[in-house]
Amino acid sequence: MAAADSASVGTIPVQHLRAGDHAFVSYADDDAGRDVVSAFAWAGLVKREKVMVFAAPHMQDEQVWARLDAPGALLGAARKNGQLVLSSMRALIRPEEAFTPRRQWERITQETDKALDEGYSGLRTYIDMHWVGDLGADVEVMMHRESHAQHLFEGRPYTEICSYDSRWFDPGVLAAMHEAHPCRLLPGLGVLHAEHADGVLQLVGEADIATREDFIVAVREGLRRCGDSRTLTVDLSGLIFLGAACAVDLLRLILEHPHGPVHVDCPPTPARILRRAGADQVPHLVINEVAS
Repeated sequence: MAAADSASVGTIPVQHLRAGDHAFVSYADDDAGRDVVSAFAWAGLVKREKVMVFAAPHMQDEQVWARLDAPGALLGAARKNGQLVLSSMRALIRPEEAFTPRRQWERITQETDKALDEGYSGLRTYIDMHWVGDLGADVEVMMHRESHAQHLFEGRPYTEICSYDSRWFDPGVLAAMHEAHPCRLLPGLGVLHAEHADGVLQLVGEADIATREDFIVAVREGLRRCGDSRTLTVDLSGLIFLGAACAVDLLRLILEHPHGPVHVDCPPTPARILRRAGADQVPHLVINEVAS
């Protein structure tokens, strides 16, 4: 059996999910998140993983296929040969009718082993949590499953997104599930998320023309929080894309910050973009290349 990679931690874009990740995402309208499930499926197919999509029970299969862009050559072939499968929680737990964590864990384990036996590198599932209402399941039982499912992921080539409709679940449940999952996904593609901690600014997502103003605001706030003497670390390892304009903005803002040193942690590609933008000419700036 193939071993899983180390799981990701914290808020990440869907493109950074790896084998062994158990991720939370929420949405607030019927079209939100469709790019997340599509990107998730595409990435799995490229990695030679089997992909199972458990869509909201009220959606017709053809609606789901359309969201996945199934008429495309790759997805169409994957649909035909069984690499990409639509299912439901009701179908997964058959012949049982009532949901129990034990039954679902057993079936997920079986499906992961089956994917390996079929020659795939692993299994990834996208699960819309509307199945809870469809099966009349107890929310507390569902929450227990979510917070005690580590054995499905540890050392296993299994990846899962649990997708919560924020209009349907109680805010307290959403908050608890957000914390219970090791990974929290950005709600869509083309967005930028900033997290400020003690001396650290972490940027996740895409830093481009569309998110440029958010990027500038986040960097300014990070510099302000560190004041004149403390070191600020700007962590760009969670970015999918760093545009030239945002790279120039970062260097300009650091130049305007008169004192404390700034360390930028980033993979090789953003590091090259920053150096081409003139990073070597910026005093008290240190670029630390990290693995992508």
